Amino acid sequence: MEPLPHSYLFVPGNRPDRFAKACAAGADAVIVDLEDAVPPAEKPAARQAVADWLDPSHPVLLRVNSVVTEWFAGDAALCRKEGVAAVLLPKTEEPGHVRRLEGIAGRRVPVLPMIETAGGFSKALEIARDSSTVRLVFGALDFQLDLGIQGDTDELLYFRSHLVLVSRLAGIAAPVDGINTEIDDAEKLRATTVRAIRLGFGGKLCIHPKQIPHVNACFRPTAAAIAWAKRVMEAATASRGAAVAAGGELVDRPIIVRAERILQEADDTAERG
Repeated sequence: MEPLPHSYLFVPGNRPDRFAKACAAGADAVIVDLEDAVPPAEKPAARQAVADWLDPSHPVLLRVNSVVTEWFAGDAALCRKEGVAAVLLPKTEEPGHVRRLEGIAGRRVPVLPMIETAGGFSKALEIARDSSTVRLVFGALDFQLDLGIQGDTDELLYFRSHLVLVSRLAGIAAPVDGINTEIDDAEKLRATTVRAIRLGFGGKLCIHPKQIPHVNACFRPTAAAIAWAKRVMEAATASRGAAVAAGGELVDRPIIVRAERILQEADDTAERG
C-alpha cells in the first residue's frame, strides 16, 4: 500500500507556470487551489488553466470552492478528469456536501473534507464516516475566524484532539493540520508540526516550497527513534511475546506496536525517497 502523504503543498490555480515546479518541489502531494488563492474575477480562467493541464501522468489534489459558492458546480465537474487524484472540500459542514461533489463529478473520488466552521466541527464524525472521506483537514485560520478564537495553541487544543479522535473512530487516516502563514519562520514551522504530530495528526499543509523540507523532516523518524525501535523488536523477539525489559524499559504490547509503527514509517520514508 502506498504511504499516505505527510506534506501537502498548495499551488495557486491561476498560476499554471508553477504547476510543474510544485510537483517537483519535494512534497508528498500537491494541491492545485481554486479557492482562497484565486481572486473571484480569475476563477473561470484558473479553472480552464487547470483543466488544460490535468493529466493522469501527474496526479494532483484539487481544492474546489465550497458548495455554497457560484463556482462549486464548475469546479466539481472538473473532478471528472482522471488527473484529479483527490479533492479538498473547503468548509464541509455535512456528509451531504460530499454527496453533492460526487453527484456532479459523476464518479467516486477520494475526498479530504476541510473542517473550518462550527457546523462542520459539530458533524465531524459523520463527515469522517462518509465512504468517500479519506482523511480530515483542519482549516485552523477559518475555524478561528468562525468561532472568534484568538490564538492557535491551547485555544485550539480541544478541537485538534477531537478531530484526531473522530478520525480514529471512523477508521480513516490521521487528520492533516493547517498552514503556517510565516514562510520564513522555520523554527515556528517545526514547532507547530511537532505539536501536531504529538497530538496525533498525520500531515501538514504547506503554502511554500521552503516549508516542505522542515515538515518532511519532522515526520521522519530520527536515528535515535529507529535505534530504540530496533532494540524493542529484538527484545520482543527474544522473549517470544512475554513482557521483558530492554534498556531499563518494560517492553509490552503497546511498546511493541509503537516500535513497529516507527520502523514502518522509516520504511515508508525510504520508499518516498
